[in-house]
Amino acid sequence: MNIGKLYRLSDNQFVAEVNYQFQDVSATSWWGELTLTDYLRIDTGEGYIIELEDARKGKCRLRKRVNRAVSGVPPRYVYQFTGTSALE
Repeated sequence: MNIGKLYRLSDNQFVAEVNYQFQDVSATSWWGELTLTDYLRIDTGEGYIIELEDARKGKCRLRKRVNRAVSGVPPRYVYQFTGTSALE
């Protein structure tokens, strides 16, 4: 897994570091899964910016994967991210 950063789109505020893995990257779309490195509740209704390990950034939206909780106390959830802009 790669390490990146997640920012809130509305105010460009840093949210958390994330471990991410791409499932598909093409010229027109990109998506994958991520987990937060620290326990934190995030709102999946908001837009986010993900900064990748290679310093590229892109706007994305998140959706919690209901059946994919990472073990631990408290649990850290797996989120699917879907790009809504080009990676730059």
